[in-house]
Amino acid sequence: MTDLSPNTALLVVDMQIGFDHPAWGPRNNPDAETKVAALIAAWRDVGAPVIHVHHDSPHPTGLLRPGTPGNAPKPETQPRDDERLYRKTVNSAFIGTSLEADLRRQSVDTLAIVGLTTNHCISTTARMAGNLGFKTFLAADATATFDRANLDGRVRPAAEVHDAALSDLQAEFADIVSSEWLIAALTNSTDRKVAHA
Repeated sequence: MTDLSPNTALLVVDMQIGFDHPAWGPRNNPDAETKVAALIAAWRDVGAPVIHVHHDSPHPTGLLRPGTPGNAPKPETQPRDDERLYRKTVNSAFIGTSLEADLRRQSVDTLAIVGLTTNHCISTTARMAGNLGFKTFLAADATATFDRANLDGRVRPAAEVHDAALSDLQAEFADIVSSEWLIAALTNSTDRKVAHA
């Protein structure tokens, strides 16, 4: 197993109530919230950085627009007062925010990305993270997406959309792993640091 740096940041993307709205359609991975919460707890336990990113929809009917209930964080992923929260209006957590500069200032070179949705903000953020030179991990079981129509009109099930997005990211932009793998790798690196202190 590859250990993670104790300074690996957990990037929690768009875990907001608006994604519970039925307008999105069928979703895969109903356990994603539980997995994300477990990762947040593990990161907090060892004092590693937890960073939240929320989407402020600029569209007047957007389900994540500021000032609406949908913009609020999901209860199980509520940021703590001492955790950084970035607000974005596009798919990438790096566009229009100081995220990259802040990570570099804190000497963070490794990211573990989780949240919603696999083929949109997760994929875009992971692609940019990889291109910017961050070692990037993505927990497949701590993200999810929704059914989506192809250009020909055929509706692809959410699980198929999810798998395709992850397959496109694997090795090229990120290492696709499980939440359990991330927790074990973080714990191993922290234990090793303590043992050598």
